[in-house]
Amino acid sequence: MNYLSAENVSKTYGDQVLFADFTLSLNKGQKVGLIARNGTGKTSLLRILTGKDSSDLGGTMRWHKGIRIGYLEQDPALSPNDTIFEAVVSSEHPAFEALQGYENALALHTLHNNAASQQALEQAMNHVQTLEAWDFEARMREMLSRFGIDRLDRNVSQLSGGELKRVALASVLLKDPDLLVLDEPTNHLDLEMIEWLEEYLSRPNITLLIVTHDRYFLDRVTEEIIEIERGQMFRYKGNYTYYLEKKSEWSANFKAETDKAQKLMKKELEWIRTQPKARGTKAKARVDAFEHIEQRARQQIYESDVDFELVKMERIGGKTVEFHYVTKQFDDRYILHDFHYNFNRYDRIGIVGKNGTGKSTFLNLLTERERPDAGRVVVGQTVRFGYYTQGGLQLKEDKKVIDVVRNIAEVLPLEKGKYLTAAQLLYHFQFAHAKHEQYVSTLSGGEQRRLYLLTILMQNPNFLILDEPTNDLDLLTLNLLEEFLIHFKGCLVIVSHDRYFMDKLIDHVFVFEGNGKVRDYPGNYTQYREVRQAEIASEREKSRIEREAANKIILATTAAPNHNEREKRKLTFNEQREYNHIEDDIAALEHEKAQLETQLCQPNASHQELSDWAKRIGELAQQIETKTDRWLELSQWAQ
Repeated sequence: MNYLSAENVSKTYGDQVLFADFTLSLNKGQKVGLIARNGTGKTSLLRILTGKDSSDLGGTMRWHKGIRIGYLEQDPALSPNDTIFEAVVSSEHPAFEALQGYENALALHTLHNNAASQQALEQAMNHVQTLEAWDFEARMREMLSRFGIDRLDRNVSQLSGGELKRVALASVLLKDPDLLVLDEPTNHLDLEMIEWLEEYLSRPNITLLIVTHDRYFLDRVTEEIIEIERGQMFRYKGNYTYYLEKKSEWSANFKAETDKAQKLMKKELEWIRTQPKARGTKAKARVDAFEHIEQRARQQIYESDVDFELVKMERIGGKTVEFHYVTKQFDDRYILHDFHYNFNRYDRIGIVGKNGTGKSTFLNLLTERERPDAGRVVVGQTVRFGYYTQGGLQLKEDKKVIDVVRNIAEVLPLEKGKYLTAAQLLYHFQFAHAKHEQYVSTLSGGEQRRLYLLTILMQNPNFLILDEPTNDLDLLTLNLLEEFLIHFKGCLVIVSHDRYFMDKLIDHVFVFEGNGKVRDYPGNYTQYREVRQAEIASEREKSRIEREAANKIILATTAAPNHNEREKRKLTFNEQREYNHIEDDIAALEHEKAQLETQLCQPNASHQELSDWAKRIGELAQQIETKTDRWLELSQWAQ
């Protein structure tokens, strides 16, 4: 089934053509990733496809009748006066509509109590059951909790930018739309949230069009990649790995063709300069051919021609930064507790953990922007920090792009007395020469963050700290940044939710587990996850063995039925099915109970939360006891 079709769609911005004659068809079950450089029209295209905007130069859009589109905008606009609950449960929500319809049908049936009202009530009940709307609130709270959102009575105006994006994402997912269109959904999610979302969107019944710079996400979720390049669309019928393979082949062929065109252009240029101004028809044809060759020869693909291995960095001494049993807390919540670590000169550390566990505070302690409550942070004399923060640099909008970088340094020194100018570095990071003289106020948000990143690199630090550097960077810029960091010869500390970025650059991980506990895992992020998943599996297996042992002891004390009774009694089909699943049910209940018991130890939990958790723990304990008794009963007759 075709969900939407776009034919000959175009969009311009001033004199710039973002894309032209764009044609796309999306069918049920397709999962498509959209990639392009910043400023080339990804968000504009999504707005056209979802009916929020229109094509500039004609073109047609067709949507399947009755299709429901869930669109997550890059910067979602929610009413600041709404509570979180009201923002999620809008009047357009299918479950909300179904419940309202049921309540209306029930009121009419109570009033009239006739065949027509009875039929309307039954239809409304069927609709509610189809949408599973009875437990909608429970599902809503569960999904919001996955995205770290609680206290649903808070106003939207009180939310941070990250919380706002997560509430909007939860609202879109809860609507169960036919087609999901997501613009950078992984921004502001921690790694656990991203991995859950990745698994959720991988379900076969979901149709998806997504813009994201998370390359693992693209690789594992999407089945087709669409790229906008130089105003044209290119389709790759595979995931991100397949795209890289084909793009590499295309780039090699493109470069060979361009090199050939450049050689032809030189020959043609030599000929054209020898000709008199008055030319015949044949000469005119050759001049026209020259202009075509020149256009082809001047086409570019953004490839690096800068060798960052030659960057000359100030030497960092043997003593870098030392944490001597540092403790830091806010109210009763620990960020660090007796943390001890001496950074090495060439450490490459990735920092991960749930939102709110103190990662950014740790970086502020590292750079002495904050002081510890106990212990000491000692910084070596040769350390020169470069600190890219989430908040970004407050750039003066009346300054030109080139002046912003030159105010930091005119050149970046290289080996053997060579250097890289501010203009060269800007061009390398996709600021075309025409952009250098533009004012900062004309740049997009992504371009401003890219410019801020350049001001950090231009400082030529020997201890580089990057706090969520991948937000709002396109894939090409990420590759260019990674190239720089691979050759960086100092200490590197990265906080990022981009697993691909982390795996490529780090060699061990600090895991912020909450309540001041930090674990140091050797290896990259994927290796840490493999170790952690093995630990979780081991813990579950140990719990299962202990439960079985306890149940055997209980069984041994229970009078066993005699042989004749066993012969007479066998499990029915339904009892056998119940018996086959009951141990998994008990394990799930015990897991939930253990999680809630851990939450009860949180010092910042509200009284209402503590009360709710304690009540739920009691219910779970009763359910576990009931199911354990039932298991004992069924196990006597199981074959």
